[in-house]
Amino acid sequence: MPTTRERAPQSQNKSMDRRDFLVSATAAGFALAAGPVMAATAITTPSEGLSTKQIALPVQGGRLPVYLAQPARATHLPTVLVVQEIFGVHEYIRDVCRRLARQGYLAIAPELYFRQGDPSKLTSIPELQSQIVSQVPDDQVLADLDACAAWAAQHGGDPARLAITGFCWGGRIVW
Repeated sequence: MPTTRERAPQSQNKSMDRRDFLVSATAAGFALAAGPVMAATAITTPSEGLSTKQIALPVQGGRLPVYLAQPARATHLPTVLVVQEIFGVHEYIRDVCRRLARQGYLAIAPELYFRQGDPSKLTSIPELQSQIVSQVPDDQVLADLDACAAWAAQHGGDPARLAITGFCWGGRIVW
């Protein structure tokens, strides 16, 4: 007959299985909740008093789509590069830009996957990861961010007051 000691690892394995299940379920729930569908139903910052627009910057490999927001008719603004999450530049990221603009910043959110594909067309995180995210080289991302900072310096941004923030995948880029 097995001793209590011999049974303990079995019990621990069951706990680990449950723990792994709970961690996986929580992560999956977070990913679904944080996705663009839920983000579109969250806070919406009005654009009155702001200048918001979509532009395209020339970069190696094409024209980088960029969403930007800033106080209307303001210049010499501190600039914040807003790096998208894994789902790309969707309404939540654009709203973050508007919130920053309301606080007096020039906020710029580049669509850093534009060469690899449109994340809004994919329905699962594994597809998104394999078909787009894993195909985006860091050197390309950093060059695109440099292009955004250079553009901002020539269009009302203060290059001496440049910041960056990122969400999810963008947090890794910022780090």
